[in-house]
Amino acid sequence: MSIKDYFVSLFKGIHSLIKGMEVTGRELVTPKVTEQYPENRATLKIPERFRATLTLVYDENGNHKCIACRTCERNCPNGTIHIDTRMVDLPNGKKKQKLDKYIYDLGSCTFCDLCVTTCPTHALEFSNDFEQAVFRREALVKQLNYLPEKDEPVAPAAPVVQAKTAQPAQDGEATQAAAPKNEENNAKQE
Repeated sequence: MSIKDYFVSLFKGIHSLIKGMEVTGRELVTPKVTEQYPENRATLKIPERFRATLTLVYDENGNHKCIACRTCERNCPNGTIHIDTRMVDLPNGKKKQKLDKYIYDLGSCTFCDLCVTTCPTHALEFSNDFEQAVFRREALVKQLNYLPEKDEPVAPAAPVVQAKTAQPAQDGEATQAAAPKNEENNAKQE
């Protein structure tokens, strides 16, 4: 290394030191802004797009739109979502899969929004409630379907018609009913 290279690198170092001290000096004299959290909760503005925790969307009647298709569970990159389902019988005799438990682990969520964007019924959304501090990690595992599931509407049963026993049988029915009795009587006589 020559003397010229030594002095060039020395002046570059001093120049960079002065530039850094200039930035520090400017920040030293600017007015400071301190968040007064948690005292300013009422006036604190959280952006709408902030993703804090996953929630099921409920309507005014307490129903959610989740059809338990498990698309969100399959698309979650680290297994944050676990869905338990049960089969129920519908009034028309068919079976349907219903949501039993929607388990969400906030502690392992990466807030990637894949579950929300791929939900076919738009039953999920991220709330911007950012206060999720807890003392135990188990408290971060939440069941999202906290409201009791509403029963399926039952179709009205068909009215029961009682047959009148005193009504005389029609000619065709009487001869058909009498034919087996005649055969039984003939068999007994033989």
